[in-house]
Amino acid sequence: MKDLSKIELHLHLEGAAPPGFVRGLAAEQGADLSGIFDGQGHYAYDGFTDFLRVYEVATSVIRTPQDYARLLREVLGNCAEHGAIYAELFVSPEFCGGGDLSAWRDYLAAMVEVAEEMGAHGIDSRAIITPIRHFGPDRARASAICARETASEDHTGWVSGFGMGGAETVGTPQDFTWSFDCAREAGLGLTCHAGEWGGPQSIRDAMSLGISRVGHGVHAVQDPALMRDLAEQGIVLEVCPGSNIALGIYPDWSAHPIAKLADAGVKVTVSTDDPPFFHTTLSHEYARLADAFGWAEAEFREMNLIAAEAAFCDAATRDRLRGRFA
Repeated sequence: MKDLSKIELHLHLEGAAPPGFVRGLAAEQGADLSGIFDGQGHYAYDGFTDFLRVYEVATSVIRTPQDYARLLREVLGNCAEHGAIYAELFVSPEFCGGGDLSAWRDYLAAMVEVAEEMGAHGIDSRAIITPIRHFGPDRARASAICARETASEDHTGWVSGFGMGGAETVGTPQDFTWSFDCAREAGLGLTCHAGEWGGPQSIRDAMSLGISRVGHGVHAVQDPALMRDLAEQGIVLEVCPGSNIALGIYPDWSAHPIAKLADAGVKVTVSTDDPPFFHTTLSHEYARLADAFGWAEAEFREMNLIAAEAAFCDAATRDRLRGRFA
């Protein structure tokens, strides 16, 4: 599956940090992170709550603009190794300067330099600026302002999307209407995590923000009317099957609803979310979907064409991506 070209639309930058990369930063800083790895050096956690703890500890050593630049190079290199030709990454000004616009510009400049370098080597990328839901609406406004002030309205620049992450159980998407309106006025594409831990109503709430994509969205399968609405409106789901299975939302690949969603006419794409935490890669996701549902090159081609159309990129990049799957 590595040789198959792929598009990834749902990838958290810090969550894609390989264990070896994190251990290297920890050694440079004199930090002891031994408690978050197993005997093979992989991230180790027990259940979702412990996953959040391990995630927080692991990413605590990613601090400076230079750290983020190094991380982006590592992550995009790993994406390319598994066939990705285009990736969109969730990046939060909360973690890159504490939501301060001046500090965010420094982090962004370091990452853009790497993104341009990696683009020249065949892996294009864009950033989805990400407020953190459980940090609350006021702090989300700071991220929205960072997005607005560094946005690429024509999507040719690196900052081209806006999408809320964080705990789905805190508040409602409507609490963040100001931030999404701000991002929309800046010309950014809009997405929102929903329907991973929340039910169908969480997806409807996210749709009220005027988004074109939903992060995860798998629990739409519980509501036939919602699936019809998603299909009719052409809203794309950024599905991360390996993540859902690793966190116990579904017991195994054959039980995952991605095929049911696709059969109902919902537009689905496949991404890895936080791949090293879930012991997955984009190639692995494709291979397991092929095993579980009999999907082959035709199905993956159609899925990647959906991703190309849904990507928060400029027309020239979109045409180039379409051409890879024609």
